[in-house]
Amino acid sequence: MLSKAKTLQAVLEMQKLFPDAHCELDHQTPFQLLIATILSAQATDKGVNKVTPKLFAIYPNAHALANSEEEVVIECIQSLGLYRNKAKNIRLCAQQLVERFNGEVPRTREELVQLAGVGRKTANVVLSVAFGLPAFAVDTHVERISKRL
Repeated sequence: MLSKAKTLQAVLEMQKLFPDAHCELDHQTPFQLLIATILSAQATDKGVNKVTPKLFAIYPNAHALANSEEEVVIECIQSLGLYRNKAKNIRLCAQQLVERFNGEVPRTREELVQLAGVGRKTANVVLSVAFGLPAFAVDTHVERISKRL
């Protein structure tokens, strides 16, 4: 475990190495980022960015997606792997957003991970990218490389 001083030093060094680091998922709103991040599981950001323009044109917010027909959602995202399960999850997530949060994306990890299709990594992406809150999105690749280092 690194001390606070060493952690800060490591973060500053990473900022020097990667000054233009940013989220590769195309999005305009926290809702769109949330849905795109859920869709990115077992898929590339490039693949997700190909399907989200059509998806978000039809369903621009949680209320619209919550009232969607599953087959239309599937049609929008079928080029992604696991598209049936993802369609189910993003529709349920949107319904939960409407029921619990008036259609708004919550700003806490605890609330986010209660949504369908949202785990710790997805929650951390949304918190850091959409809301500028301190959170690290650590996937299996980052964990593996970190352990090697």
